[in-house]
Amino acid sequence: MSERKDLETIAALVPEGARVLDLGCGDGALLAHLRDRRGCTGYGVEIDDGNLLACARRGVNVVQLNLEDGLALFEDASFDVVLQLETLQHLRNTERMLRETARVGRLGIVSFPNFAHWPNRLSVLRGRMPVTKALPYQWYDTPNIRVGTFADFEVLAQRNGLRILDAFGLHHGEPVRRWPNLMASVAVFKFERG
Repeated sequence: MSERKDLETIAALVPEGARVLDLGCGDGALLAHLRDRRGCTGYGVEIDDGNLLACARRGVNVVQLNLEDGLALFEDASFDVVLQLETLQHLRNTERMLRETARVGRLGIVSFPNFAHWPNRLSVLRGRMPVTKALPYQWYDTPNIRVGTFADFEVLAQRNGLRILDAFGLHHGEPVRRWPNLMASVAVFKFERG
């Protein structure tokens, strides 16, 4: 999460004073924002050495962990909110990590690039994989293992016994609630165990 508007929109979904776990926390900007503006506490999980250093410089508690290994380090319901922002598309076992997110947190918030956004559809119709702000890599040089859509996540959540509390898209930092599967470049879901 690098854009300020995106950061503030996601932060508004987190209750004040919450204990937060941010999976794939990057440089810790969101956790620092939640700490400083919303009185939250918690940890980030990150694998990249450079991002770990950036978190430390911000005073953000961070654990180096490969998310593919799961979250056995954390007990059931040990966090109020677990954030998984733009990490699902990088994981081999997305469904397992989604269940782990629901296990360790009372609430989960996920976001990911929405492959069904209309410019992406247009690129595919032209015979090319999309390259956009939300999907900035060429198909042959991407860290994304998979792509997903707003509608796909709704099915995945239902299949895993999750109750969606809020669902919307983001485009240029602005919430998109009308036709988010078509009009939003990023999908956002807030959920709990069903």
